[in-house]
Amino acid sequence: MTQPFAVVIPTYNNSRTVGGVIDEVLRTGARVIVVNDGSTDGTADVLRGYAKRGVEMVAYAKNRGKGYALSRGFDRAEAMGFDRVVTMDADGQHSAADLPRFIEATAVHPNALLMGRRTVEGEMPQGNTFANRLSNFWFAVQTGHRLRDTQNGFRLYPLSAMRGMRPLTSRYEAELELAVRCAWRGLPIVAIPVTVNYAPPGGRVTHFRPGRDFLRISLLNTALTLLALVYGYPSMLVRRIIRRPA
Repeated sequence: MTQPFAVVIPTYNNSRTVGGVIDEVLRTGARVIVVNDGSTDGTADVLRGYAKRGVEMVAYAKNRGKGYALSRGFDRAEAMGFDRVVTMDADGQHSAADLPRFIEATAVHPNALLMGRRTVEGEMPQGNTFANRLSNFWFAVQTGHRLRDTQNGFRLYPLSAMRGMRPLTSRYEAELELAVRCAWRGLPIVAIPVTVNYAPPGGRVTHFRPGRDFLRISLLNTALTLLALVYGYPSMLVRRIIRRPA
């Protein structure tokens, strides 16, 4: 793994699983940055021991949401000199065994946003399947790109190519926003097959609030669709014309 990268793990009340995720990543030799997004369940106690093992910690008292946590993680990674970050969830869904797939892909797609793609849709809980299909639809409308798994948080972000881009939204919907804006900026978006380990029914910690968060996502999609018409598609068209050989 010759490309400099760090693994950013945002966590909020994942005291039962975050330690196992960190251990798995550390065994690969990767640098780890954990962002404790105002956890109240003992996550801070779990993380205290990892700080002594060289894991970089970002923590603050109030829960601000995943988008804010990603921004803080990106900032810390850049301050440490990394030009790429891989993001993984703290609930144990993602496997560090898939990290080499992302790093190897950077040799072919050095400036691409690499997005994990679950290989078997049937493994998804029913609610996830519906939300993912809806997200895929809006992503296609807003960018002209078709992806099968736009909600997967297992990604590699090319920080240097993103040139300071940070999510404007602070919570769950920030990952969709970042993917759309990367497409508008002309960054390649490449799907990377990954495995997912779903917790048994009732065993998964979720902070998704169906009513409030669906409203936030709907408002974001409305805004992104309007912006796509006045900014996104014109920007992509201009880049396509500039890159066209004479």
